[in-house]
Parts: sequence; structure tokens; C-alpha cells
Amino acid sequence: MASQDGATRHQARERALSLLYEAEMKGVTPSEVLASLPVAPDAFATELVQVAERHATAADELIEAASVGWPLERMAVIDRLVLRLAVAELLEENGPPVAVVIDEAVELAKTYSTDDSGGFVNGVLSTVARQVRP
Repeated sequence: MASQDGATRHQARERALSLLYEAEMKGVTPSEVLASLPVAPDAFATELVQVAERHATAADELIEAASVGWPLERMAVIDRLVLRLAVAELLEENGPPVAVVIDEAVELAKTYSTDDSGGFVNGVLSTVARQVRP
């Protein structure tokens, strides 16, 4: 399924992840990164960044509780950001189905992080999903 601007939803998630990563590396908010761009990203990517920022605190608490023995600061940055993005989507009232969120997050983790990241992300998200979308 393509988003309004022609990018696929997967590509929009990739773009959102890159914007969240940029914010993390610069030590600024995702909104500041969005505001500094000369050309706004795809509307869905922008929405995902805003959702991740809006739910960051709640998402981080859920991630930390579900990742026993792995505090946020010990996680690979990409893993933490993929999880934050996915949990934020799960927290949205009319968010995508759980299976879609988990599948997309696992694919992002496998593509952009370590060999073990897909399984780690899957485990954490499965735990969180049971809590927030019973």
C-alpha cells in the first residue's frame, strides 16, 4: 500500500527511523529535525515521527519493562528506536494491526541493526503488544 505521497508504508517507516536516529544523534527532539528539513518527508513518515515523539515516555517504560535485563541505555540505538516507533504505533488508538507493527519492526531491525536484533525486537514487541492490545 502506498502512502499519499507515493512512498510505501515500509519506506515511510524507514524514513521515520532515519529521522528519529538523526534526532537521537544530534540530541534534539524529532520535531526539531522535522522543522529543519528543507523538504518535508512523506506525510505518513511525518506522522510516524510525531507519534513516536508523543508516546516516547510511555513507550520507553513499556520497552524497559518487557526487556528484562536490557535497560534502554544498553540497547543498540537502532533497536531502541525501532522499538520506540513500533510501541508508539501500538499505543495509537487507531494504529495498524499488531502483526503489521511487529513484522515491520522486525524487518527494520534485521535490515539496520545486528543479526540478533530481529529476534530481540520480536520478543519485546510481542510482550508489549499483549499488554497494550489484549
